[in-house]
Amino acid sequence: MSFIDLAVVCAYIAGVVWLGARCARRQHGIRDYFLTGRRVPWWALMGSIVATETSTVTLISIPGYAFGADLTFLQLALGYAAARVVVAGVLLPVLFRGNLLSVYELVSGRFGFAAGRATAGLFLATRSLSDGFRLFATGLVLAAALSLTPLGGALGGVLGPALEPGTALLVVSIGLIAAITLLYTLLGGMLAVVWTDVIQLVVYVGGACVAGVILLGEIPGGWSEVAARTGAAGKLTVFDFALDLSRSYTFWSGFVGGAFITAATHGADQMFVQRYLCGRSLADARRALVASGFVVLVQFALFLGLGLLLWTYYTAYAPDALGALSVAGEVQTDRVFPAFIATHLPAGLRGLLLAAILAAAMSTLSSSLNSSAASTLGDFYLPLTGRSRSEGHYLRAARLATVGWGVVQLAVALAAIPLSRRVIDEVLGIQSFTGGLILGCACLCLLRLRATPAAPLAGMACGAAVLLAARLASDISWQWYALIGSLVTVAAGMLAARMAGAVAADRGTR
Repeated sequence: MSFIDLAVVCAYIAGVVWLGARCARRQHGIRDYFLTGRRVPWWALMGSIVATETSTVTLISIPGYAFGADLTFLQLALGYAAARVVVAGVLLPVLFRGNLLSVYELVSGRFGFAAGRATAGLFLATRSLSDGFRLFATGLVLAAALSLTPLGGALGGVLGPALEPGTALLVVSIGLIAAITLLYTLLGGMLAVVWTDVIQLVVYVGGACVAGVILLGEIPGGWSEVAARTGAAGKLTVFDFALDLSRSYTFWSGFVGGAFITAATHGADQMFVQRYLCGRSLADARRALVASGFVVLVQFALFLGLGLLLWTYYTAYAPDALGALSVAGEVQTDRVFPAFIATHLPAGLRGLLLAAILAAAMSTLSSSLNSSAASTLGDFYLPLTGRSRSEGHYLRAARLATVGWGVVQLAVALAAIPLSRRVIDEVLGIQSFTGGLILGCACLCLLRLRATPAAPLAGMACGAAVLLAARLASDISWQWYALIGSLVTVAAGMLAARMAGAVAADRGTR
């Protein structure tokens, strides 16, 4: 890391903070703060959707997947794209019928506040845990980069007397990322989040393309050699039609399971639904959502292509370098792309790629903070106060809630420091575990059922029990969790509603 690299990263950070401050001028109430006053063009919403679902893990792990396996990850991306069409046609019209701040207000309006708050609480807990660990993972990347500079030694010395030098630098890195993300999100609200997402999308895709061009230049035969070598190794396989529930990234678990995962995240997760509500119209929201599916597919193909380039280069021209990336004789594939960035990119471009990694993380974290604050106000505080306070009061409450969730995510990230990466991966799996439960509640709102809180509450309880049993007693792939959770939640909710209706009818006859 050179001074030029640090200057590039600092310029990027200064730019997003400046943009947040600029967006603060347009806020006159919570609908401006959370929904941008519904004045964002569809293409910006599309970019924000893509950037939000792309984290640091995505940017590093997908090239690593192709390095260690093949192109079957694209089956998951195809499921992601297909599900968006269904969500755009079925769920978006329902969301635009009401004056919603949070998607879980639909559950409250249909089944009562207890059911709505339970669903919102599940979202808030899931988002805080998963994004707290994402913050930790991003801190690892920044700490590793800073450790290669004199500035890293100075920063590590700040907490040196209390902590080990490496841990101290990690704590400082996590704190810096949290503070910067919170600052521009707090100042600019959702408007700042959307436009910084667009910038971040350009930064990390541009950085990946630059890395790909440099990497291709390191391979004498160019694309023809890459295609020949990867084809001979069987790494160009896209479809796997094996019928095995325990395997991930088959056509069935990837396409079908991935479709339900996306239906859960993009159809019932406040972090994504809030973006649609920022659109100028239902047509714009639909256009943004469907287009984002095709962009994500192209983006994943780009990242997988990087993985093929990395595999060709390291196995054919730098096999000795793989020893430093191996543990117990096995290459740690997630370390390959960062290692190439550190050792092969010139000064300035290293800073661009580090900025790209930070951009991928900050887009998700900022969205999480704003959507968590929106759910806190829409599902808890506004009903509690009867919406009787001034707009200024609610705007201050919105910012306070944003700070509160920022502190929670920071606490989760710091608590994750002594945990192993395996535990981290398990915690990140919470999102796929709970997504189906929330999707099931959203589907119950679309059905003609008796309006009783028992329906969604019993549905989520049964869905969670079945998923827990599947997790502990079987080896079913996590890619099936959203499908299983949503189907069980809907079935149990329908049964609970029918039983409540029968009990009410019996009481009526008495």
